[in-house]
Amino acid sequence: MALQINATHAEHPALLLELPWDVPLEEWPEDYLVPLPRGISRHVVRYARAGDEVIAVKELAERPALREYELLRDLDRLGIPSVDPLAVLTGRTDAKGAPLEPVLVTRHLGGSMPYRSMFETTMRPATMHRLMDALAVLLVRLHLAGFAWGDCSLSNTLFRRDAGAYAAYLVDAETGELHPRLSEGQREYDLDLARVNISGELLDLEASGALHPSVDAIEFGHEIRTRYHGLWEELTRTSVYPAGKYHYIERRIRRLNDLGFDVAEMQIEHSSNGDSVTFVPKVVDAGHHQRQLLRLTGLDTEENQARRLLNDLESWMATQDDYAPGDPLAARPEVLAHRWVRDVFRPTVRAVPVELRGSMDPAEIYHELLEHRWYLSERAQHDIGLDTAVQEYITNILPKVRESLEPTGPE
Repeated sequence: MALQINATHAEHPALLLELPWDVPLEEWPEDYLVPLPRGISRHVVRYARAGDEVIAVKELAERPALREYELLRDLDRLGIPSVDPLAVLTGRTDAKGAPLEPVLVTRHLGGSMPYRSMFETTMRPATMHRLMDALAVLLVRLHLAGFAWGDCSLSNTLFRRDAGAYAAYLVDAETGELHPRLSEGQREYDLDLARVNISGELLDLEASGALHPSVDAIEFGHEIRTRYHGLWEELTRTSVYPAGKYHYIERRIRRLNDLGFDVAEMQIEHSSNGDSVTFVPKVVDAGHHQRQLLRLTGLDTEENQARRLLNDLESWMATQDDYAPGDPLAARPEVLAHRWVRDVFRPTVRAVPVELRGSMDPAEIYHELLEHRWYLSERAQHDIGLDTAVQEYITNILPKVRESLEPTGPE
């Protein structure tokens, strides 16, 4: 059987053909591989270079490979944080014609880390709580989209820094199922699997001495349930407000937006006596600030990064002479936003030496600089300009940035 490639884009097959598909993945020469940290997987997984891209290649049987490929494409269309599927290759044979397992190819998620690499030195409990927050948000987003994961765990997730917090991405969709809507039983089943898996993974870390001594592995497993239920309740509950208090509805919508979720539709019903209003929001996928920043500036960032950059953009716009909200003759927000990218964002990021950035992307660098400016301004009790903050950050903070990006030891 000849080698067959099912790919999402026309340019990928040509790039993929340069790789040694007639060799078992476990035996690929080092010349093709990229030395990146890998999580635990039941399959053989390798990172390789295809043209200018770094890809993840996973060997598995044909049916689950094709199924996972389609599920990842579905999640991509739904806007769910997950790895980007590129291709499935079937019909592989070795030099003697013996069949080899098919492979699923995904794009490497730049700046991401598997949880075990994050625990190479003991991670503080506060950082672990942020990981649980990120995983809870991911699981809620999957469930709102009708996706039952079937194997939620730290091992099946990648984490990226997001403006001081973390963003979680689904890596393994092999056990997933997509439905129009999930029942409470399906959601609870996913949660129970997550609890068991996370506790087991943390107990494994404890046995290796990589878990902070104050962390209870079983309690942290239960924490995913607590955080999930709190977020799910806020996103799906029905609210009853006094009639005429429509700003309460606006406040609820703003709170949902602050969590990173949008309200696509709302159901509003007046009581029979007219003294109360029932409000039921229809919450859709997260990324409210991401989409707003992307629309205004073309910058594609994480959600918390987008929120912080939008705040800075709005503050900067208010200082511009041609900014006058509501004035049809004034400069449009999109025009000002692109001017901000050109005159503020890009020059600021470029001022940071490439060799000192570590794994931070431009949005994370800019966030760090804004944080440093705020810290300096608080200490000085007056506003410190961004240029001054950048120079002080480069001189006093950046030489230690690689240490600050790694998990620290026990306090």
